[in-house]
Amino acid sequence: MKHILVRELVQLCDRNKDGSYSTQAARKDVLIQAGKQLLAGGFRNLGTQGLKPKHVTHLLERWRTDGLSDATLKNRVAHLRWWSEKVGKQNVIPRANSELGIGNRRFVTNVSKAVQVDAHALDKIKDQRLRCSLELQKAFGLRREECLKFQPGYALQGKTPTTATSIQLKDTWCKGGRPRTVKITNQYQREVLAKALALAGAGSMIPRDQTYVERLKQYENATNRAGLHKLHGLRHAYAQDRYRELTGWDSPAGGGPKSRLLTADQRSTDLAARLQISQELGHNREAITAVYLGR
Repeated sequence: MKHILVRELVQLCDRNKDGSYSTQAARKDVLIQAGKQLLAGGFRNLGTQGLKPKHVTHLLERWRTDGLSDATLKNRVAHLRWWSEKVGKQNVIPRANSELGIGNRRFVTNVSKAVQVDAHALDKIKDQRLRCSLELQKAFGLRREECLKFQPGYALQGKTPTTATSIQLKDTWCKGGRPRTVKITNQYQREVLAKALALAGAGSMIPRDQTYVERLKQYENATNRAGLHKLHGLRHAYAQDRYRELTGWDSPAGGGPKSRLLTADQRSTDLAARLQISQELGHNREAITAVYLGR
């Protein structure tokens, strides 16, 4: 039997469909985990309406003990704030993360978070559509939601994988509802698009009898079984590869020269490359490229 808090948190999430499907899924996962951790911490008769500062403090202490980064803590606290707002207890959690002892996210590390997925790892994923979605994620630096919702027919805009020079991502696939165009620059991308087109055609990479949330859970289970983790790092790998293609040298995170060591001409090339990569990743802010490329 579910703990009352976990049951009420699930109901709260099911009644309030704020944000994208991936945001809703992440929120529910975090809140269910938080409910279970509060139960393990001795808060046995707690319901959603009973949220207090001591419960937030307990969770933060638990998460810090688990070694979670400030960035992850910020994301989890955001979900706790959502909970507090839905039950009319906004004052339970301070508005400023600094009041909770959570530092500012540091965008510039010059430490690569790129992840590579080889053919051996891909072979462990038996579902051909899931495998192809993962290859799309790798080939074009797509977010997880984008690669799962991908529609090859729409993306190619009536062209073939051989003749197309770019793909179009639909607003309903993308974070913030921002559609974008990503260039096709290599043969691997064309091969992956050909696979996707053969599997899904004008339809979605998600089978017709499944929802996005169901497909997302299958993706998570399949990649975990294959030993594939931190796959957001595929976007980092894509960004670093594109930077090398556009500039001719490695990014700082990839072992290349730091920005302050570049010549005036190189700095101009560096800026143009970062703006291009930012657009292709769906951020449209040059500053965010430091997360992927270093500085």
